Amino acid sequence: MNLIVNGEEKNFNENSTLQEIISILKIEDKVMAAAVNMEIVKKDEWNSFVLNENDKLELLQFVGGG
Repeated sequence: MNLIVNGEEKNFNENSTLQEIISILKIEDKVMAAAVNMEIVKKDEWNSFVLNENDKLELLQFVGGG
């Protein structure tokens, strides 16, 4: 299945959950928020949220600054 992840097209297995995608990308410790097709997905839903072909996924991390 093709997904757009932070503006880049990537291919993943069908019926992958949001948590599985984050794990495959090896960014579990960095992602603080996720949006699919411009809709925020709560972190407690990541394990059950199944992505669909051509979904647009934005994985966000917070950066501190001064």
